[in-house]
Amino acid sequence: MEELGGKFWLWVVGVALAVGIGGMILFSIIGAAWYAWGAVGTIIFLSAIMLLFAWIWDHTHGKTYTGEEPTG
Repeated sequence: MEELGGKFWLWVVGVALAVGIGGMILFSIIGAAWYAWGAVGTIIFLSAIMLLFAWIWDHTHGKTYTGEEPTG
């Protein structure tokens, strides 16, 4: 069995730190929204953020519809 090199372990530590810092930022934003607007406001805020992300994703990755029948 091959040994895992130092580069792999540095990558694992880097990913773990990135996930940890990202989680802290995410929970800080959710906590601030909860403090400012309460539970219902936080749900509306997070829903709006997810809808915005979905809209951007759809416009960057969506296929255009031409209205023609497929040939082949």
